[in-house]
Amino acid sequence: MEPKTIHSVLQCINYRRLCIFCFFFSFSILAAGATEYIIFPAPGRQAEATEYIVTPAPGDEFGVSIAGEDVQIVEDTVIPYWQFLLWLAAMQILSILDVVLYFIKPIFVVLGFRVVDHPNAVGILKREQIYTFIKAFPGTCSSKIADNINLHRGTLRYHLNILETQNLIEAHNYCGKVRYFQNNSTYGEKEKQVISVLQNSMKRKIIFEILREECNTNGSIARKIGMSKSTITWYIKQLKELDLIEENKLGKSVIYNIKPSCRDIIEKEVHRLSQN
Repeated sequence: MEPKTIHSVLQCINYRRLCIFCFFFSFSILAAGATEYIIFPAPGRQAEATEYIVTPAPGDEFGVSIAGEDVQIVEDTVIPYWQFLLWLAAMQILSILDVVLYFIKPIFVVLGFRVVDHPNAVGILKREQIYTFIKAFPGTCSSKIADNINLHRGTLRYHLNILETQNLIEAHNYCGKVRYFQNNSTYGEKEKQVISVLQNSMKRKIIFEILREECNTNGSIARKIGMSKSTITWYIKQLKELDLIEENKLGKSVIYNIKPSCRDIIEKEVHRLSQN
């Protein structure tokens, strides 16, 4: 049982005991049955700074003025003894229920019940959606997650931080852009790098063409994709720096190939992308 829950139960029991004590103390005062008199000066007479000695009225007349004072009788409020016992029994029953519920709570936990507040439940549901999306689309960025789940960027950042704190996801910084992966040792560093590279449409097209081995020169890739040779050269330079492709000279031509150490990873990721 959580210490916070134990403290709350004990505090509730102490409050109930305090209420019982206050109720019993009030009852003791009210049950005395003494009639209280409030004495005011008689009409027309000026109040003087004199001392009053209150004594029982002579004779059998109840509440009769002795020297012309204005006497007002305050009504007694007497609680029947049976009603006091009833309230006392009710307080004891409530205290016993607190203790009983304290020991019954583990049974509800075993049965699968749990107590959650609504805002926290909504937050858990959102994080489950985010985690499921990252699991299905590894290497995704925050903008894509926000667009697909329809979340505000600030709210998404909050939930992503919680998921990272819980070690459910991990962030991978690639070329100044943060991409998210499932954190269960599913992906190695090289796989994260390949997946991040293939998120870029132009680099993905170039790698696809080189992988097919139909277009493996600068000119043939440029004609196939419809881009200038200088643009293709710029992207290929980045892929070479990432150690994903290699170049070999064949006469006056430069032939590009996927590095053997990365070929299996790239083929696996290309197959996954084609399935989606």
